[in-house]
Amino acid sequence: MKKWEDIPASMKNNSVKKYYKILQRKKVSRFLKRTFDIIFSVVGMVLLSPVFLILAIAIKIDSKGPVFFRQERVTRYGKTFKIFKFRTMVENADKKGTLVTIKNDKRITRIGKLIRKCRLDEIPQLINIFVGEMSFVGTRPEVRKYVDAYTDEMKATLLMRAGVTSEASMEFKDEDEMLNECVKKYKSIDQAYVEEILPKKMFLNIKYIEKLNLLTDVGIMLKTAISMFRR
Repeated sequence: MKKWEDIPASMKNNSVKKYYKILQRKKVSRFLKRTFDIIFSVVGMVLLSPVFLILAIAIKIDSKGPVFFRQERVTRYGKTFKIFKFRTMVENADKKGTLVTIKNDKRITRIGKLIRKCRLDEIPQLINIFVGEMSFVGTRPEVRKYVDAYTDEMKATLLMRAGVTSEASMEFKDEDEMLNECVKKYKSIDQAYVEEILPKKMFLNIKYIEKLNLLTDVGIMLKTAISMFRR
């Protein structure tokens, strides 16, 4: 964890400092979290390699474009990185519409609908976890456009690596449907997301910092797995 004076100036405010002090006291939890991430990302990549291969073939057969969707996202200390996801939309979908996906989005491919339903598009993020860009549990990484809309308190989530899943991810697993409802009150999907969805998600993500420990992470991962099978 960086010293306070080395943290980006854009993150230095009283709200972030409060959570910085909390994380400082959780040295053992942070160490165990990263150790867990390294070990189980390697195990996951080995065990799921057949799934990687099957999905890669299915994606290539179903539509033109690369197997992976690579998009710049924001993680710890505001650093950008390229996230790995299985491509579930048409090629260059992010240039043909909004940066968030709504229900019945026409850009989603046939195999993409199945992959998204089972959340299998997130599997390649095991690579991001292994190299230290992400963690199994943490705030879902946003594009810079939405991070720029963070309040001072929301910036506290940037003290930790972005995550594959979180309590907020489970609570908003039907985010596309929620956006469909919210957009009726706003000028655009982006505005609906920033003003309606994002604050609620970030409230849960900030609370996670206070209860950070390995058992909490394992519990969230198990709940995520259970919710996937229930869909």
